[in-house]
Amino acid sequence: MFQKNIITILLTLFCLVTLRAEETGSSEMDAKMKGKIQLCVSCHGDAGNTIMPVYPILAGQNFYYNYVQLKDLKSGLRKNEVMAAMGQDLNKDEMKILAGYFSDQAWPETKYQSDPKKTDIAKKGITAGQCVQCHLGGFEGASGTPRLSGQNYEYLKKIMLDFKNKVRTNSAAKNSLFADTPDDEIEALADYLAGFKP
Repeated sequence: MFQKNIITILLTLFCLVTLRAEETGSSEMDAKMKGKIQLCVSCHGDAGNTIMPVYPILAGQNFYYNYVQLKDLKSGLRKNEVMAAMGQDLNKDEMKILAGYFSDQAWPETKYQSDPKKTDIAKKGITAGQCVQCHLGGFEGASGTPRLSGQNYEYLKKIMLDFKNKVRTNSAAKNSLFADTPDDEIEALADYLAGFKP
């Protein structure tokens, strides 16, 4: 009986110490991650709802896509001097926390209106590129594929041109896809997707 009581007391103490250590570690991690999130929102906006059209909306973007982009930016597979510098001190767990934080936010309701005169050009490009196979019918993407619908026009146009001109090289399939795409078609695609409501 005495031995059982000692074991129960030791187990209880162990659980309390472990719980306290987890709470302490968690609060330290929270404070550290809050600082990193604040750094992100300085460009990407509150909760990832950027008001600067050349930056991507992160709020509601797919978790695994966010995570892979952070990894690629840190490794240099995706070139961006500013983001590479910001991501250098991020470890794998921190990247997952950041990716999760932004993917958990609601995708913002943007007011961008597509130009109906460019719709036919955009749809031709979407059909030729078979975009819906990866980005789905509502262009909301899934897992490692980004949401495109409602993304910032300026950002979409820049990224597609970066793929075309091999400035961005962390997706060989996109480099091939956009290699022969005329600039006016890229512009029409960006316009259509920015205003697309799934």
